[in-house]
Amino acid sequence: MASINASTLPSMQSAKHPLKFIIVGGSLAGLMTGIVLKRLGHSVQILERNPPSTSFRSQGAGIVAQSQTLAFFKRHDRTNTQLTVTSKLRHYLDRQGGEFNMEASQQHMTSWDLLYNVLRANFDGVCDSGYCSAPQTEPNDGDVLYQMDSVVDSVEKRGDCVEVIWLNGGNGQSTSSADIVIGCDGPSSTLRAVVDPSAERTYAGYLAWRGTTSEAALSPRCYDAFVEKFTFYHSQGLQVLAYLIPGKCGTRTAGERLLNWVWYCNYEAESEELNDILTDDDGRRHRWTMPADALSRSVWNKQRAHADAVLPPQFAELVRGTEKPFVQLITDVAASRVSYIEGKLLLLGDALAGFRPHTAASTNQAAHDALLLEQLLIGNLDSEGWEQAVLRYARIVQRSGIDMGNRSQFGHHPLSG
Repeated sequence: MASINASTLPSMQSAKHPLKFIIVGGSLAGLMTGIVLKRLGHSVQILERNPPSTSFRSQGAGIVAQSQTLAFFKRHDRTNTQLTVTSKLRHYLDRQGGEFNMEASQQHMTSWDLLYNVLRANFDGVCDSGYCSAPQTEPNDGDVLYQMDSVVDSVEKRGDCVEVIWLNGGNGQSTSSADIVIGCDGPSSTLRAVVDPSAERTYAGYLAWRGTTSEAALSPRCYDAFVEKFTFYHSQGLQVLAYLIPGKCGTRTAGERLLNWVWYCNYEAESEELNDILTDDDGRRHRWTMPADALSRSVWNKQRAHADAVLPPQFAELVRGTEKPFVQLITDVAASRVSYIEGKLLLLGDALAGFRPHTAASTNQAAHDALLLEQLLIGNLDSEGWEQAVLRYARIVQRSGIDMGNRSQFGHHPLSG
């Protein structure tokens, strides 16, 4: 494993001036990494490929906030926003909707849109109205810039710097140079494809239907099954789960929260059924995800009917009550190492290793990697120890996710109902 040169990422104690970082990818991993660098006084430019007109900020997906995520926000969130809804119980339903296994287990649930807005507020003071107030910039904070509609085309080492060329919306080609470039651009990472082309993203044989419905709209039976509980149902080739998350603008008020659900279903890679799911009404076939606004109404109505046929009644009610679900293909991908181009280009988060969602650890990985980078930069870790720790976490959790997913979808789950 190639390690980062000490001269490339010096500790802050020996740095003579702030470093310039370009982060490719402006989702949670990119923002967490950017906030760490900003707080250490470095200059940070984030290039995000989504245009401002997308629903990038309002993806209402649920997130299980694990230890590293909670630790990151405790250390770096200056807005002091309350982020989570507490689940007090983990339990399983049978096909008729009866409870047959239960254990006390406190877990903390949040939402993608809330984390994104709080992170943006901390990074560059931008957040949608109602989520939080932007904190004051501190004197030692570095300069930051967040640019949307910026699709990276190439990276190349030039002298002591790395040059990044990207397409800047309708304004043509732009170029910037940095001391370090960090790829946080997800499981379909452009940077990983450039520096580690053998690390290809592959379909795992199943997908996740995902959606939310209002807590206020739940029937008494659904309320009893889901509110402040982490609820599961397993059957042959099928898993579905649900938990409460914050509602509009991150509200945690009872009755105003959302019930987030995820339903895993198997589909052959080249099947007509999968092709129908991934093809929108305009005839465009999407590759890895089907956005909520693009899913064919006829396809969704068919899936709703299927829910009545195979799910416990409480879960079927959630599915029927969801107007705009989205679809996520479950995939595997892992880079061979963390650092490239003589330590000038790093891969972190999902760009390094994409986890299956059974681990609920993608956001945790982003926080883990950002916090470890902070420890490297302040001199508490050497470069070799840092890279080993980042890669070790990625490999262990990814392997765990593959095992969990394969057991759930292609084996026998011990708590099948």
